Amino acid sequence: MFNSKYSKTLTVILVIVIIAIVGLLIFFGIDVYRKYYIETAAGDAVEEFKDQANQIASNAITENTILNDVAPNVDLNTLYPEDNSDSNSSGSGVTYMGYDVIGTIEIPAIDIEYPIIADEDASINSLNVAIVKLYPSSDTLNQVGNTVLAGHNYRNGTFFSNNKRLEKGDKIYITDLTGQTVTYEVSNKYETDTSDSEYMNRDTQGRREISLTTCTDDTRGRLIIWAQEVGA
Repeated sequence: MFNSKYSKTLTVILVIVIIAIVGLLIFFGIDVYRKYYIETAAGDAVEEFKDQANQIASNAITENTILNDVAPNVDLNTLYPEDNSDSNSSGSGVTYMGYDVIGTIEIPAIDIEYPIIADEDASINSLNVAIVKLYPSSDTLNQVGNTVLAGHNYRNGTFFSNNKRLEKGDKIYITDLTGQTVTYEVSNKYETDTSDSEYMNRDTQGRREISLTTCTDDTRGRLIIWAQEVGA
């Protein structure tokens, strides 16, 4: 009788252990697959965006060369009427996971490179797939003032998971819709609470700066990185 109860208890424990192991394998398997999928898809989007941006920059150089060679004394405004719209927000034509790509971010110190999409509401869907521009509300990158970029902390190396490893002096490269890449240098790193947004519209005194925001590892706060344009 005792042996029968003992055997049943061991069987139940064994079943529980097996279920737990299977659950862990599924969990880690999904995490590994998600990381691989994100890295692969994001990498493809980055390369496509760079190709488009390089073409835009090349076309601009060619156009300027032709105009300067053929008609150096002609008022260009008579050929091209003034357009008050921002040329940096004309769109790249590159889409990623249903969102328009407005640029890319590369941080060698933590070995990441991702597309940037615009979504000032920072929806769960957009944050799940890319780095999101939160502020200001436009498609423009590398403009004067503070640009806020948000990324998830999955604690697996993707997106902004390793921002905590960044130190003052580390470089961040932002490429915009014109094909221009601006180098920024980390100048400050701190944690704050989830309701703090004062850093978003801070006075940059005429400089180009960026702020990276993500969750802390315990999800209770925010990790903020400030960076300013090199040489500014």
